[in-house]
Amino acid sequence: MTSLVVRALDRPGARGALLFERNVMSYRRMWIIILSGFFEPLFYLLALGFGLGAYVGDVVEGGVAVSYPAFVAPGLLAASAMNGAFYDATNIFWKLRYQKLYDAVLATPLGPKDIAVGETAWALFRGLVYAVGFFTIMVVLGLVHSWWAVLALPATLFVGFAFAGAGIAAVTFMRSWQDFDVLNLAMLPMFLFSATFFPLAVYPEWLQWVVQATPLYHAVSLVRALTTGAVGTGQLVDVAYLAALGLAGMWLAARRIERLLLT
Repeated sequence: MTSLVVRALDRPGARGALLFERNVMSYRRMWIIILSGFFEPLFYLLALGFGLGAYVGDVVEGGVAVSYPAFVAPGLLAASAMNGAFYDATNIFWKLRYQKLYDAVLATPLGPKDIAVGETAWALFRGLVYAVGFFTIMVVLGLVHSWWAVLALPATLFVGFAFAGAGIAAVTFMRSWQDFDVLNLAMLPMFLFSATFFPLAVYPEWLQWVVQATPLYHAVSLVRALTTGAVGTGQLVDVAYLAALGLAGMWLAARRIERLLLT
């Protein structure tokens, strides 16, 4: 059994599980930090979904009429998975530039691929924690209208993977704390305009093309289709888009970490 574990950990990137374990141990006394991220989408749901929703009425999504809270909730579920994964991934900036954690990690048998895999897995896990909490609220409030919703949480894994990979890759290009302003400048408009709060059809045609190119739009489209039952072949495109973004981000992150620390 021991030899099987050793051989498994010898595969490229497999030792990232050890870095994941390190993150679990470092957060064991700071779990409240992770739980705090659950409240932001809940406040948006209560303020906009139910508050503004009282004036909006039903929204037609994929030929299915749903209440405005049921329309907004899956968008916030996708955004919750995005925020949990992306913002945890950007914490790598501190570890990379100031804590010098990875200099120590690379002195062990772990390599750049292991770092990329381990940090992506941890960011993915944090995004899933946010998603589980918010999805539970959706079920309790009666905002889930299809048995397809059993796949909503697995779908958030693709969302978290996409943004974790992209986040880690982006951080490797950052040189100072001021660069976070650039990330926020990208994240906030994407959160507001990726059909999170309004159907895609309300935007001008030229803006619809821009919206459909963003990763959060594909995340929202995937999760909303599952919770409302308006599932079609387009969701396969959403999954492929998110998986490709996550893989590309993880590959780039490994290359960048290797360049920054080993050359």
